Amino acid sequence: MAGSTFGNLYRVTTWGESHGKALGAVIDGCPAGMPLEETDIQALLDRRKPGQSKASTARKEADRCEILSGVFEGKTTGTPISVIVWNADQHSKDYSDLAEVYRPGHADYPYQVKYGIRDYRGGGRSSGRETIGRVIGGAVAEKILSALGIHFLTYAKAIGPVTAENVDPAYISQNPFYLPDPKAAEEAEKILDQARKDEDSLGGIIECRVLGLPVGIGEPVFDKLDAELAKAMLSIGAVKGFEIGAGFRAARTRGSENNDGFTLSVDDEGKPAIVKTSNHSGGTLGGMSDGGDLLFRVAVKPTPSISQTQETVRQHGDTCEETEIRIHGRHDPVIVPRAVVVVESMAAMTILDLYLRNSVDRMDELTK
Repeated sequence: MAGSTFGNLYRVTTWGESHGKALGAVIDGCPAGMPLEETDIQALLDRRKPGQSKASTARKEADRCEILSGVFEGKTTGTPISVIVWNADQHSKDYSDLAEVYRPGHADYPYQVKYGIRDYRGGGRSSGRETIGRVIGGAVAEKILSALGIHFLTYAKAIGPVTAENVDPAYISQNPFYLPDPKAAEEAEKILDQARKDEDSLGGIIECRVLGLPVGIGEPVFDKLDAELAKAMLSIGAVKGFEIGAGFRAARTRGSENNDGFTLSVDDEGKPAIVKTSNHSGGTLGGMSDGGDLLFRVAVKPTPSISQTQETVRQHGDTCEETEIRIHGRHDPVIVPRAVVVVESMAAMTILDLYLRNSVDRMDELTK
């Protein structure tokens, strides 16, 4: 299988299946000498692990990580960092009746056609548990970026029809939806309860703000910052849409409304600084960071595993027949809350990779 590695200079390869023995990631390109402990990675893994509230699957996994290589005496060595997370609470029997049935909304059918074989126990590599490797790679990337003054604020912008109108960073971690608005969290609770009664699920929107990004990160042609972010976000299984800045709203405005003006300000050292008067661009111009806050959103589809009866097809060898399916087992009624940290992790990996590439763009940088 191709396509399990992300990045150019900062490269992350994820491996493992939902119901296999373990999952993990191998990180190559991390600079030597950075302090790194398992607790640094665990902090982000804890944000995506299951079984923390009724907004997530009942599957109980500690998702404890172990660093196997690339760290010596608490610091990175510059060699590949290998991290493993053992599976402990697989209920593979929950999927035994799905071996010959294609689940609506899942990758079962194209997976079977493409490879001629598939792991039907939770989807194998197409399962949401694959994102464990992404969070591992993102945790290390975030630590490097933090040392460079780059930070992330990521949260659920919407759960189903409920949209957060206000952003209180302190409230994001205080509710199971990772919403930044207490009123929206209260409404989301009611909407989710009704969806569960209806044996249904919800989708939503995740918003990410990247603060402190210097000007010029990204390439002006194919490897644009926004293009690389779009690829990274759309590689997450449940994501079906991406927009940056004003996004699709920009199509309904005039240039005079959408253009961000420039003005002069003063930086922390008292020197003149060029800043934008607005941020409709979402922090990018011509594929490069423009000094404003990087702001983008992703649309997450409703969880496809629902208990309602759905139409599908059963295939046994060369024989196919129409049938119905009711999916049992333990599934997230809404993916959004646990996907927040996955979106943040993919953003961190993308930005760090482009940041490292940026270091070779100018001769005066090379000769410092």
